[in-house]
Amino acid sequence: MTDEELFTAMFRRCYPRVLAFVARRTDPARAHDVVADTFATAWRHFARLPEEPLPWLYRVARNSLANEERAARRRLRLAERIARRGVPQTPDHAVAVVADAGLRDALLGLSAADREALLLIGWEGLDHDDAARVLGCSAVAFKVRVHRARRRLARLLEAADQERPAPTYPLRTTAGPRGRSA
Repeated sequence: MTDEELFTAMFRRCYPRVLAFVARRTDPARAHDVVADTFATAWRHFARLPEEPLPWLYRVARNSLANEERAARRRLRLAERIARRGVPQTPDHAVAVVADAGLRDALLGLSAADREALLLIGWEGLDHDDAARVLGCSAVAFKVRVHRARRRLARLLEAADQERPAPTYPLRTTAGPRGRSA
């Protein structure tokens, strides 16, 4: 197979997962641009791609997102200086897709690094070695990071459970048919 055919096969295999990875971290319109940039980078470095390119692609996508976020912050600061007024920030909605509100709140209470480590394993389905490659650290360092992040998440969930009041249920009446007591 030619390089073009190999790249096309890799693209077809990895594109949906890379797009889903990026879409959970940014808005849909921007996600397509980031994924296009990711695969353009993959094409430039095709000869040096690892046998399993998905973690490498995730890392390139994360770096591309980070570059875009830095550029957006620079543009924002420039616009603020020009306008001399603040521009409201839009919240990151990547974690908002988590169905359980308690879990979502606990995840939002974690640092970005803890949240990313847990989501790479729990949401993206990566093993420790691949997730470590995405974050650019050793597998041992990643395992320590995940262990600590899980402990912090457990403490946040436990604290939320203790703060939540016990449910109250309406009292049942013993009235029978037609309002008479049973």
